[in-house]
Amino acid sequence: MPVAAIVFDMDGVLIDTEPIWEEVRREYIAELNGRWLADTQDRFMGMSTAEWSEYTSKDLLDGRRTPDEVAADVISRMAARYAEQLPLMPDAVRTVRRFADHFTLGLASSSPRRLIDVVLDHMGVTELFHTTVSTEEVERGKPAPDGYLAAAAGLGIAPDRCVAIEDSSNGLRAAYAAGMTVIAVPHPRYPPAPDALALTSLVAENLGVLTPERISAVIASA
Repeated sequence: MPVAAIVFDMDGVLIDTEPIWEEVRREYIAELNGRWLADTQDRFMGMSTAEWSEYTSKDLLDGRRTPDEVAADVISRMAARYAEQLPLMPDAVRTVRRFADHFTLGLASSSPRRLIDVVLDHMGVTELFHTTVSTEEVERGKPAPDGYLAAAAGLGIAPDRCVAIEDSSNGLRAAYAAGMTVIAVPHPRYPPAPDALALTSLVAENLGVLTPERISAVIASA
């Protein structure tokens, strides 16, 4: 069946904020004399707000801040950083606008709603997205498919007619589990795991190389 919708991830795909999330969380945890574990950053990527705040509170801070306090603290720091500078990925706005001329657009992000709205407004593309979902609005974060399934439901389009564009291991797993065709645009600093990349139909070096024609070709060859 022809592709009807493109569902974007946000962090690491449209904006280069994964390094900022890591920096902010590391600084926050260090200030509270917590611990940063070897797999902490990998675990954070894809977690919903409820999941990463609980993990931080219990596993990294030994309860020195409640999950609600952790979420409020970190999101406020991220909002302040966004206000200073929002590092868009190259070709992010152009790619969104180009795809909006051919497909219905959705977004499924692990960022909280407050930050999603800030980013899309800054990009000037809010009106191009027919639905946007934060994983804080569904039961489970990535790698569970909940966010992508909610996005498909919001679009009124079956998941198998949707293409997801993702960068992280957990995001790729989530989109695949939702039944979508998955395209990876890996972040050079946080490359996806090989098993996650194996779930994709295309690995693109950047957003700029993705065109409606290439998306359609990927679907046709699947």
